[in-house]
Amino acid sequence: MAIPFAILGLALDESFFEDWGWLVGPVIWLACSAITGRILALPLAYVLFSAVAGGVAGLLVMLATSHLPGLLAALLVFAASCGSYDPSLEPEHMETTE
Repeated sequence: MAIPFAILGLALDESFFEDWGWLVGPVIWLACSAITGRILALPLAYVLFSAVAGGVAGLLVMLATSHLPGLLAALLVFAASCGSYDPSLEPEHMETTE
């Protein structure tokens, strides 16, 4: 997440983030999560669910404290959720023979 935000931070002024940070942050969060899931070969739906769960946890922590602890909480929940994925628990798809 640091790389896209660094690029945006260099390209755009602070007022952009004050006006549009509430939208840009979650979009980049989901995009980076999807890329992470692709690299780790995790199912996209599982990764996006984990990202949303992390985002909600991060939002709650951010509302109680500040942005940095909220981001840390979001990353930890996302990592814990993705780390707990077990492909052996996935149901096998039934193959049809013709």
